[in-house]
Amino acid sequence: MTDSAEIKAMPSAKDNADAADSAIRMLANDLHRLNQSVSRAVEAGVTVELIRSSRHHSGTGNWGDLLVPVITKKG
Repeated sequence: MTDSAEIKAMPSAKDNADAADSAIRMLANDLHRLNQSVSRAVEAGVTVELIRSSRHHSGTGNWGDLLVPVITKKG
């Protein structure tokens, strides 16, 4: 009979910080692209408003706003 024990490494504080830093960079890049798209849409003749549709909670005290666009055309 063989015992199958598995040892797993717990994420370190550095791993968590690296994950958070990566998420922040990704969010910053995505927001930059969103802002570029909003600017292009406005220059093309539409009005763009971003409205908070809900709030995402992590369950550990962190939260973030989720958005939906309201886009209107004149004429």
